[in-house]
Amino acid sequence: TTINMLATLLRPDGGTATIFGHDVVREPQVVRQLIGVTGQYASVDEALSATENLVIFSRLLGLSRAAARQKATELLEEFHLTEAAKRPLAKFSGGMRRRLDLAASLIAQPPLLFLDEPTTGLDPRTRAQMWSTIRRLVDTGSTILLTTQYLDEADQLADRLAVIDRGKVVAEGTPDELKQSVG
Repeated sequence: TTINMLATLLRPDGGTATIFGHDVVREPQVVRQLIGVTGQYASVDEALSATENLVIFSRLLGLSRAAARQKATELLEEFHLTEAAKRPLAKFSGGMRRRLDLAASLIAQPPLLFLDEPTTGLDPRTRAQMWSTIRRLVDTGSTILLTTQYLDEADQLADRLAVIDRGKVVAEGTPDELKQSVG
């Protein structure tokens, strides 16, 4: 729910929220240009290949045909999907779909990326690859808001944590601060 409100997909019924100083209710168009969203379920088209999906997303974001193909090639390489680029998504594993979905959300290179439980249901190897990708994105300047129910994932990836219960932040701090506060 919080991610949907911050991503301007759901209107808050109270309070305020801003993304880089822009109100999510009053300036939704500006906010949408500043964010990328990767949800729990892939937003890519099953009937298309990985390349076709990335080209379509790129074209929808205003890239020329040539720029869209170049961007698709770069992202497929970056996410280790080059060998499967022409395969229909129906033949992709869950981890490959997640990586492709993340790649699609990076086409516009948003300064803020929402990752909603990106490793849920992944095998340990693919989960580790996703962690590596997330770390690399942070190291190259991306801000990531990650939701997870895995405490080890939060401990490994987060600089700051917020625990939300029924829409209220009930605890906040670094992983070490929160571990010290509960013993």
